[in-house]
Amino acid sequence: MLRRLSGRKKRDMNSIKVALLGIGTVGRGTFEVLARNQEEIRRRAGRGIEVAVVADLDTARAQEIVQGRADVVADARQAIARADIDIVVELIGGYGIARTLVLEAIAAGKHVVTANKALLAVHGSEIFSAAQARGVTVAFEAAVAGGIPIIKSLREGLTANRIQWIAGIINGTTNFILSEMRDKGLDFGVVLAEAQRLGYAEADPTFDIEGVDAAHKATLLASLAFGVPVRFDKAHVEGITQLQATDIRYAEQLGYRIKLLGITRRRDDVGGIELRVHPTLVPAKRLIANVEGAMNAVVVQGDAVGTTLYYGKGAGAEPTASAVIADLVDITRLHTADHGHRVPYLAFQPGELADTPVLDMGQVITSFYLRLVVADRAGVLAQITSLLAAHDISIDAVLQRESAEGEKQTDLIILTHDTTEGRMNGALEKMQSLASVLAPIVRLRKEELA
Repeated sequence: MLRRLSGRKKRDMNSIKVALLGIGTVGRGTFEVLARNQEEIRRRAGRGIEVAVVADLDTARAQEIVQGRADVVADARQAIARADIDIVVELIGGYGIARTLVLEAIAAGKHVVTANKALLAVHGSEIFSAAQARGVTVAFEAAVAGGIPIIKSLREGLTANRIQWIAGIINGTTNFILSEMRDKGLDFGVVLAEAQRLGYAEADPTFDIEGVDAAHKATLLASLAFGVPVRFDKAHVEGITQLQATDIRYAEQLGYRIKLLGITRRRDDVGGIELRVHPTLVPAKRLIANVEGAMNAVVVQGDAVGTTLYYGKGAGAEPTASAVIADLVDITRLHTADHGHRVPYLAFQPGELADTPVLDMGQVITSFYLRLVVADRAGVLAQITSLLAAHDISIDAVLQRESAEGEKQTDLIILTHDTTEGRMNGALEKMQSLASVLAPIVRLRKEELA
């Protein structure tokens, strides 16, 4: 018994010391989950993990949260500089001071855990290179899909596979808005205001509704899947601000649901990868099409495992804290391991990253949903279909709304088979110029995900 007590005391004295930069929603969740489950975490990590210092500009609020269980400072650099700190957890967010602090922590020989997808998507190559040179780890499970362990799955669980494609609902705000638009038949602006009232959308929701947040995450998934550097600047990004309830309703009639998807796909035929975020029609029978509200889901297609789905809460204090602490445990387990024996940041060894290009959208292959407001007269459908045929685009289905008595226009819905974006752009230009087409054509992409 005395030996067991002595051993435990020794482990506690040798616990891993953490500096927590930022104690907002996720920071507070991390602190509280780590304290609540400390014994379970110690048993798994082999050592205790202790937040020794919290850095936050609002020191009064931070002190109220930590209740004397950790030191509190206003200056993050002071926390990083402490000799007893092994791991720095960056939960400040953004591209600016967060980048400076992460690089300073690496230069000081500290391991880094971050939930900052924007930082890694834009500056990841610089940060990973600095960490590799210094021999420290940068872990970022919480940066994509909150509590869903998708990064660990790609870095470790699926290492035997040649990943073919990934498609994910990786922004809960937009998924909540789309779910509400479908359920209630409301337009985007009305639902956005409700999402802000309920706290599902920020006061400034630009990064979410314009697809930027999802593109940050898709960029990281592409790097993990295909072993390429992070290339956010090459991603095609469209949000949901222009989406209309009319198109959600028509998609439903045709057996589809519209989701904002982050998609990355290997294209061996042209030696590149697709990297894109946009509203997408998905067959209603697919599991991912039935992911509603603020939940996230990621589908991964591997050559050996086939299709796998990862589902759960993509945001929130404790779901995200779960991922942050998982990274802390991983680093603790390998704290004394040689750097070369740790799991690589982007799943592939640093010297093995490929220069595979991200394809221009004109080369992307997908199928399409088109909605045209056309004059209600004979011969219009024949004009449209002949233009599509001239661009080698075949039609999968057509839906034409019955005109009300006295109406002189109608909605024409066309689903196509797969074609290149470039061909579709050419066809749309010709169709839009027809006198019988009375409004801007709505074009949405469609993915079968099978």
